[in-house]
Amino acid sequence: MNLLAHAWLSDRNEGYLVGNFIGDFIKGDPANPRHSLLPDELRGVRIHRAIDAFTDSHIEVQAVRTLLHPRCHKYAGVAVDVFFDHFLATQFPEVTGNELDEFVRFAYHTLQTRADRLPPRAARMAHYMMEQDWLRHYQSTTGIDRALKGLARRTQFASGLDTAVDDLVLYYAQINLHFLRFWPQLVAHIRQVTVALA
Repeated sequence: MNLLAHAWLSDRNEGYLVGNFIGDFIKGDPANPRHSLLPDELRGVRIHRAIDAFTDSHIEVQAVRTLLHPRCHKYAGVAVDVFFDHFLATQFPEVTGNELDEFVRFAYHTLQTRADRLPPRAARMAHYMMEQDWLRHYQSTTGIDRALKGLARRTQFASGLDTAVDDLVLYYAQINLHFLRFWPQLVAHIRQVTVALA
């Protein structure tokens, strides 16, 4: 899953949200003192990793990866993450019980007020995310296309991400169905993980 899902699955805990946001920037054991994480931030990193592990091995995600493989090859999983954030954003009240605008305000406010807790690369990403309002723009295929093209510019090899929105349009209903089957299972799993970490 991508940024919106990771943020929402942080259970409205600001420390969890920070840890979840920086999860990809923390290498090795997140409990290592070199990372200087606060207890809730450490739990947030662990939640981030649990989300990724569950997502990467799930049959519904694997089905969409297979669908996207001809275009994106080894980057198909990246496209799935972004596509699923699109379907989360477009159906946010229905699948979370929250309003997207209100939640995005909370997420951005948390990252702004805790900016000193973000590693430099994560802080730069947070700045651009808020400045360009990525989380709300995930609602449109134009916003998804922009996000994928940005990711394509950062890949070492040709990724197919720059045209992956074509597959989103082509397989829209099918990918949404996979998302709707997957999402409640992910939410239930991460609730269990969060209780175990508390």
